Amino acid sequence: MAEWSIHRSLESGTLKAEDFASIAKNDFGIDAVEYVNSFYKDHATDQVFWEKMRAKADSLGVKSLLIMVDEEGDLGNPNAEERMKAVENHYKWVDAAHILGCHSIRINAFGDGSKEEVQAAMVDALKELGTYAAKSNINVLIENHGLYSADGKWVAEIMRQVNRPNVGTLPDFGNWCTSHKWGSTEPGKECNEVYDRYLGVSEFLPYAQGVSAKSYVFDEQGEEKIIDYSKMLKMVKDSDFSGYIGIEYEGSPLSEPDGIRATKALLENTWKKLNQ
Repeated sequence: MAEWSIHRSLESGTLKAEDFASIAKNDFGIDAVEYVNSFYKDHATDQVFWEKMRAKADSLGVKSLLIMVDEEGDLGNPNAEERMKAVENHYKWVDAAHILGCHSIRINAFGDGSKEEVQAAMVDALKELGTYAAKSNINVLIENHGLYSADGKWVAEIMRQVNRPNVGTLPDFGNWCTSHKWGSTEPGKECNEVYDRYLGVSEFLPYAQGVSAKSYVFDEQGEEKIIDYSKMLKMVKDSDFSGYIGIEYEGSPLSEPDGIRATKALLENTWKKLNQ
């Protein structure tokens, strides 16, 4: 379960980020979680806090998988000095992920410049960040989050050039808008250009160390109306990926709890059909 699935409840104060592991386990029967750094900014370098979070998750039998990292500077900044600042800003989240027992942090591939300039900057940044993360056995994963990062071929080329076992991808079923930052393709969100989501996922999968099952809106049969889950999950099943698939509900009109349950049921039912 991705923490972003309950972001509205966290932002309103209805739920507390410190309780995320117990929410996932006790409310939804899910025993693996993906954190979002924006809910823990005040504790980023607080080792004791992360040790308590780890102990709480362990006591519940919940496995911490990764931390999604946003707003720590553009790793694709063509300016070397600013890029290195961004790289160093990510170090604390690598450290936190290590304490939690995660396998990865998820980063963004943003930067102002041409495709070629930002791509070259990302290669440089990921070599630096990957070297630091390797010391703690942490992976660094690019998620498609809009703009250049929603171009599967562009990201795959970064993977080929970096060529490190602990640098990979986190394909998201939803964020394939190439004209807007964050890349949402939720109905009603502004987006002028959309990359083929199935092509993009297929291009990410050879490097995937996580998969995010984005969901927006469901029909009366419980199928996602925007994304063909059967097609997506068949690609995942047929690939070499063998990790967790994260539930990331981002839509409406279902409430966050109902959306999470609907996504979980869809994943389970679709996977069962694929294995028949």
